[in-house]
Amino acid sequence: MTRPKLPIVLLACLALAAPFVVQAQSAAVEAPQDAERPNDTTAGRQLQAKLGSNDALQDVTANIDDGVAELDGTVLAQAQKDRAGELATETPGVSTVVNKVEIDNSLGAHLRTTYHEVTERLVAMLGRAPLLLVALLVVLLASWLGKALSLNLRLLRLRTDNPYMDGLLRRSIRIIVTLVGVLLALRLLDLSTMAKAVLGSAGVVGLALGFAFKDIAENYIAGVLLSLRKPFSPGDHLRIDDHEGKVVALTSRATILMTLDGNQLQLPNALVFKSVLLNYTQNPKRRFDFKASIDAAHSIRQAQTLALEAYSGIDGVLDDPAPSWNLVENAPSGIELQFFGWVDQRSTDLGKVRGEAIRLVKAAFAHAGIQPPRTVYHVVTSREPGASGPPATPVEPVHGANVDTSVNRDIDDQLAEAQRAGAAAAGNMLEHDKDSP
Repeated sequence: MTRPKLPIVLLACLALAAPFVVQAQSAAVEAPQDAERPNDTTAGRQLQAKLGSNDALQDVTANIDDGVAELDGTVLAQAQKDRAGELATETPGVSTVVNKVEIDNSLGAHLRTTYHEVTERLVAMLGRAPLLLVALLVVLLASWLGKALSLNLRLLRLRTDNPYMDGLLRRSIRIIVTLVGVLLALRLLDLSTMAKAVLGSAGVVGLALGFAFKDIAENYIAGVLLSLRKPFSPGDHLRIDDHEGKVVALTSRATILMTLDGNQLQLPNALVFKSVLLNYTQNPKRRFDFKASIDAAHSIRQAQTLALEAYSGIDGVLDDPAPSWNLVENAPSGIELQFFGWVDQRSTDLGKVRGEAIRLVKAAFAHAGIQPPRTVYHVVTSREPGASGPPATPVEPVHGANVDTSVNRDIDDQLAEAQRAGAAAAGNMLEHDKDSP
């Protein structure tokens, strides 16, 4: 009896079963793929949820059929329509997108959208009213604290005798403390991102403003430097280039003078800082001078002696330094002499003393017969009618009694009023705030 060969039988069975095994494996592979891919209903719910979460796409509807998503509805801008298409493309189960969304440019649609946005924001603000109240209290408290610290610089050991820097420190401290309060309030309102953006753009804005307001910044810095150097004080008599007057105030932008005519003059601080500045008040002693001419036939020594004796006795002319003189020119046409004297500006007016000195010297020369240079000659060929002799020349008195040489106070009242106005406006950086400790 012949036994069948088992390997041949097994091979035949495997050959018959192979197609079924391959088909089962293919079904096993395809089954998970179909399970991973959501059906149209699930994909539609997911896409509609995405569209509904976007306020600008509330009016957009989606319908998915066999993987094809059809979008319909209206939006206000092209960017919103494109965003709806992107959301549909990103949704699992969607292979094709048909975007039929229309753009509504009507005024009514935009007004309705704006109304809804404003309403939502107002409702949100009302919901956060307690937090807003706390943030407002923080800002007010910071402002009060900044003011209190600015009025008590001794607590911070920042007290300075420089009026300008004192005012600058007070304003800086108040601004910094208030700004810290504003930042804390924004933090409470969960707006710290906005605060960072504002602070980050402050540098760029500051640079742009620096170029735009270059002159203002230059005058402000010059004002700070003038305050540090202190070349003048309120009431000082100054000459700045061709401008002359008494100091009213030094503000952050300009130096204010009261001219001797009683007019208010404002000079930019940058101009004052860079100009030649002459302060007549800084030194109480001031010298005056004047010139006198005599005929070349007269004695220089006699004229000099008479002149010095004439004006040295004027009330207000100092003995130290003593009056002096100088020979300017000795020419055939005449002799020119120059005389000097000193006064104390705190009690004596230079202009009045100088005028009286000229008058007395002229009178002394007239009494001594010392004539001015004879540059014009009057020839008399016959006696003029009614003339019995040479015309009488009025002679000035040679004494200086009862002469007013006090300090000129013409504009003092106007100057004081202008200074009070500057202090009331808190613009005078040369004086401390009277309310400060």
